[in-house]
Amino acid sequence: MVGPRWPSPSPPTPQPGEAALVEGAAGGVGSLLVQMAKNAGARVVAVASGAQKLDLARQLGADAAIAYREPDWVDRVRAEVGGVDVVYDGVGGQTGRDAFTLLKPAGRFCAFGMASGSFASIPDAARPDVTRSKIAALTRQQTVELVRSVLAQAVDGRLRPVIGHRFPLERADDAHAAIEGRSTLGKTLLVPHPTPR
Repeated sequence: MVGPRWPSPSPPTPQPGEAALVEGAAGGVGSLLVQMAKNAGARVVAVASGAQKLDLARQLGADAAIAYREPDWVDRVRAEVGGVDVVYDGVGGQTGRDAFTLLKPAGRFCAFGMASGSFASIPDAARPDVTRSKIAALTRQQTVELVRSVLAQAVDGRLRPVIGHRFPLERADDAHAAIEGRSTLGKTLLVPHPTPR
C-alpha cells in the first residue's frame, strides 16, 4: 500500500449544511477546527479519545462527539450523520483510514496531524472522487490568508484558543510527557520565569 497523493494544497472549508468530522477535536489544532467548521455553518462531528475531551468538543460547538477508541465509532458516526463531506484527520493511522470510509461522494480529506505516529496510508486508487490535502503543504499566500481569517474570527469572538495546561519551563519534560501521553487539552504552554528587573 502506498501513501496517498495530496493534489490540493488548500485546506477544505465546509459549506453551510455540510457535515465535517474533526479528529483530535480537543487538541490545539482540532479545537480550532471544530469552531471554524461550526462558524462556516457545518454540522460538526468531533472525534476524540475520552470523556473530558468529548465534553470540551461539545462546549466548542460540536453537534456530536464520539470516542474513536470505541470499536463501533464509525457506525456511530454513520448513525449520527450518515456520512461526512469533510474529514480533518489529526490522528492518522487506522483512525484516519476509518474516517476516510465515512466520506460522501466528492468528499474532502485534510490531514493535519499524526497523533497515531503516522499519516493515514490510503492507496492512490482509493476513492478518486475525494480531494485530499495537507495543511503542511500550504503555500505562503494560503498560509497568510488562513492566518488572517483565523485572527479575524478570534477578534470577533467567534474563535477561542484553548489553553489546557501550563508548565514552568524547567518542567518541559513533564509537558512533553503529558502531550505524548495524550492527556492534554488544547495547547500546552511552557511558561518562562519573568526576567528580574
